[in-house]
Amino acid sequence: MSLSPEEFRTHLELSAATAGVPLPDLTLPDQHHLVLGRMRFHYLDWGTAGRPPVVFLHGGGLNAHTWDLVCASLRPERHCLALDQRGHGESEWSPEMDYSIESHAADLDAFFGALELRRFVLVGMSLGGVNALAWAGANSRRLAGLVLVDVGPEIRADGARKIAAFTSDATPLDSVEHYVERALAFNPRRNRELLRRSLQHNLRRMPDGRFMWKYDQRHRGKALDPAAYARRRDLLWSAVDAVECPTLVVRGAQSDVFHDEDAERLTGRLRQGRWVKIEGAGHTVQGDNPAGLLVILREFLDATGG
Repeated sequence: MSLSPEEFRTHLELSAATAGVPLPDLTLPDQHHLVLGRMRFHYLDWGTAGRPPVVFLHGGGLNAHTWDLVCASLRPERHCLALDQRGHGESEWSPEMDYSIESHAADLDAFFGALELRRFVLVGMSLGGVNALAWAGANSRRLAGLVLVDVGPEIRADGARKIAAFTSDATPLDSVEHYVERALAFNPRRNRELLRRSLQHNLRRMPDGRFMWKYDQRHRGKALDPAAYARRRDLLWSAVDAVECPTLVVRGAQSDVFHDEDAERLTGRLRQGRWVKIEGAGHTVQGDNPAGLLVILREFLDATGG
């Protein structure tokens, strides 16, 4: 499923009005596909060519459209690109079910190389933040800045389990409205009408007429492996110590995944790190309070010169 251009434009206009984000020049993004390695990837190019580039990475179970309002707002000032990471959105599922951090980071390296990006700002939320941090650990000199949204090497297990339970439910449902109800129960901060439209970017209709998530769920729902989590944590802390570029850590004030202490510890290890808290937002900051996030992003982008 997806929205028609007319529906997409209407959705963005309503999203902007609801969030209090002015969009004086609303231009829809171009959609592109490219092959990286042996897999096909999809991304949204919001323009404007020649402006400083900013790349956005979504969280697990989401897709590039989670950044629509942020990118539409920044478009007059920046060249915004939003990637569907492997197994998400319109990008291909991994045939081997390989969703390791290393493979995600290799995808990013190939993507940035294919687009010949130089001195850009990389913004990643949740899963996207993990992958951005892992890539930046070895490549931060190529970045003007790094933004990590509600994620770091340390996350809260209870909050992560709630997200895992929501995103791993592989039960097909009869209507989009059923997904709206399920999503509102998970995150009551969201607007029902906007959620109904945005979910169409993340659902596919099955042959029997029911609906299912687009993202690959085959590897989800497994019990957390303590050894795997420890390996992930060690890998990310090593990346933190190697990041040299200015780094902004953003925390949703009501997030149960990433707490103040986690943000403090993370920025304390970063060479050029600071953190901010966005009120009125949980884990999905860009969806819960895009206006608040845009204020902070613009300040960081102006300061880094990215």
